[in-house]
Amino acid sequence: MSTVAVLDYGAGNVRSAVRAVEAAGAEAVLTADRAIIDDADGLLVPGVGAYSAVMAGLKRVGGDDLIRSWHESQRPLLGICVGLQVFFARGEEHGVKTEGIGLWPGAVTALEAPVVPHMGWSQVSAPKSSRMFDGVAEERFYFVHSYAAADTPPNTMVTTATHGSSFIAAVEDGTTWAAQFHPEKSSDAGARLLRNWLGTFPGAGATAH
Repeated sequence: MSTVAVLDYGAGNVRSAVRAVEAAGAEAVLTADRAIIDDADGLLVPGVGAYSAVMAGLKRVGGDDLIRSWHESQRPLLGICVGLQVFFARGEEHGVKTEGIGLWPGAVTALEAPVVPHMGWSQVSAPKSSRMFDGVAEERFYFVHSYAAADTPPNTMVTTATHGSSFIAAVEDGTTWAAQFHPEKSSDAGARLLRNWLGTFPGAGATAH
């Protein structure tokens, strides 16, 4: 059975992510221990709260360098919600700019929409060749956010959604995947997406259906 390290940096509501990974068919370990993480098959970065708070928490446990290392080594990496946002170069909230991890250029800024936060189920627009959305491209996913990235990172595959304006709902960059929505709260569609991710692990074989 594959093992997923769920990065523990003090974020709230991470137990649902742990349970979702387990339901998808992998062992999940909530940890910030580098040795345990290095032995895992995949690394999941949850994200709840403000961009600046998430970055501060990640830096406290060396998570920023760890994420860069996994990305550069092309090991399976998944960011969720603010976990996607911090993969970008910076976040801008209430006039405060916070440096991100910088896997991709660009900023995360306030959603341009008549109603924020964007809270609820929305359909996404995924490329036909997306592995992330294999089997669920027509489904809806659960979003809760007031900020988003709008500019496509170079050499990546981007899925979009619309709330007032178009924004990045997901990014596939080789073995690094990220979702603005919450797969762990997205019912069967989210479970399938997580199985798609587990299917990219070395030795995992074909994606589970």
